[in-house]
Amino acid sequence: MAILHIGWTQHPPEIVTGGAVTVGNFDGVHRAHHQLVAVTREEARACGGPTVVVTFDPPPLVLLNPAQAKQPLTTTADRIALLQVAGAEHVVVLKTEAALLALSPEAFFEDVLVGLFGAKSVVEGYNFRFGRNRTGDTTTLRELCTGSGRRFVQVPPLLEDAEAISSSRIRSALLAGDVTAAARWLGRRYAIQGTVEAGAKRGRTIGFPTANLGGVATLLPKDGVYAVRVKIDDRTVVGAANIGPNPTFGEVAKKIEVHLLDFEGDLYGRSLQVEFAARLRDTRPFATIADLVAQLEQDVALARSAAAI
Repeated sequence: MAILHIGWTQHPPEIVTGGAVTVGNFDGVHRAHHQLVAVTREEARACGGPTVVVTFDPPPLVLLNPAQAKQPLTTTADRIALLQVAGAEHVVVLKTEAALLALSPEAFFEDVLVGLFGAKSVVEGYNFRFGRNRTGDTTTLRELCTGSGRRFVQVPPLLEDAEAISSSRIRSALLAGDVTAAARWLGRRYAIQGTVEAGAKRGRTIGFPTANLGGVATLLPKDGVYAVRVKIDDRTVVGAANIGPNPTFGEVAKKIEVHLLDFEGDLYGRSLQVEFAARLRDTRPFATIADLVAQLEQDVALARSAAAI
């Protein structure tokens, strides 16, 4: 199994050539992406070659229109690992460059799909677009494959409630705080990863010490309090996390504070992965510290149940 980071003019090793190829951003690596990889595996078996998933770093929109680029659901490292779980035999990350994005659909087909990967079969979703200004679509790709004696398979949308599962749909759910729907469409709980930083240490004075998470590179769900599972090395513990300001203490800065249940230890500088099990409530101010503590006790009880291991 190979993981390759290459420029689009670099020729990859033969182990990733002569098989079935699918290309995309694969942000979130959700259930529809799993379906796409599964079909690519079937095609690879049929043509006797490898299953190759090609993605980009950074996402093309970061170069094409930075103002419209959205926070990702997954880092590049996350995507690679999740694509492997989905069944990708090899994952190739192409360095996104202006010259690559300037290729016409025909040139992308000839230089990348044929020239780099020698694809015998190409598999893409129903809404795939490629080439300069996204002018190529699945009709274009089918014609190019047919004209060169290659197979092309278009994978239909994976529907739930008559709507396609997509990265955009998952992003909208998370921004609305609906981590339950996001988990259903992802096929797993949504998670973020960051490093524990020093905070105000106020939580420990009221009996609820928190780990303050910084350096999170992916999308944060809507401000609020959530039941979470926290992975620390090879251990998983239940917790309650607050995303947003702390209005009871007059704070307006957005923070990620995680209270770990049944855990003791120094976490400063350590990496935590936080999986969102359920949304518990909105972030809101409390009239007194006693009111806040009473609510936190309820939050902990709910989190223990909602995120039970």
